[in-house]
Amino acid sequence: MSEPWSDGMGAMPRFSRAELESMRGVEVPDLVGPGLRLLFVGINPGLWTAATQTHFAHPGNRFYPALHRAGIIPCPIDPASGMTDADRAMMIEHGLGITNLVRRASARADELTRSELREGGDALTRFVARHRPRVVAVAGITAYRAAFGEPRATAGRQPELLAGAALWVVPNPSGLNAHETTASLAEKYAEPARAAGLLEEAGASAEILE
Repeated sequence: MSEPWSDGMGAMPRFSRAELESMRGVEVPDLVGPGLRLLFVGINPGLWTAATQTHFAHPGNRFYPALHRAGIIPCPIDPASGMTDADRAMMIEHGLGITNLVRRASARADELTRSELREGGDALTRFVARHRPRVVAVAGITAYRAAFGEPRATAGRQPELLAGAALWVVPNPSGLNAHETTASLAEKYAEPARAAGLLEEAGASAEILE
């Protein structure tokens, strides 16, 4: 196992391979609250995420650094040892939520079956209808295509709504996605955030339901 890491906010926990493997199939609660504007959708929890019960928690994941760089959240979040109650409250206060297409944890997203992803797409549609975010951003084009039966879909804003919400597909922030950097992720996450009215740049949210 690697040595613990700290950025001044506390040491990162160390998990053995056996401990992480025991997380297979574990679910992570959705992060959602009142006033939801922008819902990010991961593919499914990784094993580190399951161990810490915190979305996008793996130390190599760029999700929270990208949100902070884009100005979507006002202060950094270090989720590798688990989100604090204050972190969760800050996300909800800023109109942000997180869920997954598939609830069970796995070591890699390619372990999921096509039927699981299709069922996840149906479940996400019901979730969005219930919580009514203004914008939904699915993180991962390959998973989106499988979940919604759209093999030719491209990244960015989608032409259709999802249960009344504007729909975007954004890059997966996993460290395994070598095509993206924190800077490029921040730029692409800022687009749905503007549409949700979370960033005060031109073209914010007036047209999301047009």
